[in-house]
Amino acid sequence: MSPATEPGNGTLSVIHERTSVNLFDSGKEISKAEIRAIVSDAIQAPSSYNIQHWRFVAVTDPEKKRQLQAAAYNQTKVGQASATIIVLGDLRGYEKLDRIYAPLIERGVMTKEAAASAIRRATAAYVDNPQFQRDEAIRSGALAGMTLMIAAQARGYATGPMIGFEPEKVKKLFNLSDRYVPVMLITLGHAAPGNAQRKPRLGVEEVLAFNQGREF
Repeated sequence: MSPATEPGNGTLSVIHERTSVNLFDSGKEISKAEIRAIVSDAIQAPSSYNIQHWRFVAVTDPEKKRQLQAAAYNQTKVGQASATIIVLGDLRGYEKLDRIYAPLIERGVMTKEAAASAIRRATAAYVDNPQFQRDEAIRSGALAGMTLMIAAQARGYATGPMIGFEPEKVKKLFNLSDRYVPVMLITLGHAAPGNAQRKPRLGVEEVLAFNQGREF
């Protein structure tokens, strides 16, 4: 019996059953409350210094979806899905660290001095390093995006991550400033009949090495 099918192992089942869907039932909607719940799950993802670089735009309006579809090389799943989530990375996410660390100080988890020191270190790492800002924004956005897809699967929804879109057009359409990097689109909704089966993965021995690298 594989770990994914062991009794009570719901989390692993969700991971192994999740697949990228291309055909969605356009007749079914998803409520704002359910989107909020899925995003609430997604933001439990980890991030450096707990900066939480991720930001999300949920596109549910039919006309907005049509415009987004055009910016995604006219891929029909954007228009079919109940919603498409634009996952963004905030290049200046570190500017919120005061707010992020304040509850830890209030609860006595960190002293003011320890929090101030952590904020100084984080700010120094990011403020004059645009490449690091971008790398971390994308890393954090990707972690949140994957968590969102697992959460959606667990809640009975289908998803499909997308990199096939024009970032600058998306930013212009949705009034996004240059501090935000479009990381990916995630179509979200209910799968329609006719989707392809889950694609096979490489075996563990093809992707894993212990203690040193090799030619994989």
